[in-house]
Amino acid sequence: MSGASLRETVRSARAISVRNLRGIVRLPSAFMPALMMPIFTMIAFAGTFAAITKLPGFPTDRSVNWFMPLGICFGSAFSGIGQGFSAIRDIQTGFYDRLRMSPAPRASIILGALLASWFRALLLNLVVVPVGVLLGVRFTGGLLGILTLLAASLGTATMALGWGLGLAYRFRDMRAAAVMQLTMFVVLYLSSAQMPLALISGWLHAVARINPMTNILRLAREGLVTSASGGNVAWANTWGGLVAIVALSALTLTFAWRSLDRLSR
Repeated sequence: MSGASLRETVRSARAISVRNLRGIVRLPSAFMPALMMPIFTMIAFAGTFAAITKLPGFPTDRSVNWFMPLGICFGSAFSGIGQGFSAIRDIQTGFYDRLRMSPAPRASIILGALLASWFRALLLNLVVVPVGVLLGVRFTGGLLGILTLLAASLGTATMALGWGLGLAYRFRDMRAAAVMQLTMFVVLYLSSAQMPLALISGWLHAVARINPMTNILRLAREGLVTSASGGNVAWANTWGGLVAIVALSALTLTFAWRSLDRLSR
């Protein structure tokens, strides 16, 4: 890609992302669930399962430390698939037809949605983390712990965006929305979402062990819990989550690109 083409892609992507973000103001009901869900998840789970910290081997004495990263990853996932919902609306209203007829590079369509999902995920963190601190969250891993949580959040948003856009371009109607949401719930809850992997037994342990989301949640929780080795943020707890993010992001964004190409035919 030439320098001029790259600049045009970035400029078009920025314009598309700004348009998508304006939807937060014009249609706040479409964004508020993604913002409130992490707070609700954190409060409901941390309160209901407060005694979970008394289990031998549980890595923190604060249940909110365990459940806040889950809530943030949940909200980040919905920040990503929220762009899929927007894509469905744009397809049905004919906006995508106008985009495809414009000189804007095709890559800018996906890049613009990605930038918007990252902004929404950042906004989510800016709201949820202070609420978590008020509820007793303590970042025992310091600044590095905040950065690993942010990396997991943005990575989850990226994966969910690729999946959501790919389904939107394939189904082209609201049938895709149900699939997006169902798969996000299944992938998140069939992981170490509610319990450390070492304390899970039976078939769920086998599934959670191979579920990439387990590694991503471990990355998100690094600065909030004590690992089996006795530390907090360490490369041994980091690399698996980063690999999972890169691999799944590449797969889902490729799926989105190919689905967009199919939509354009």
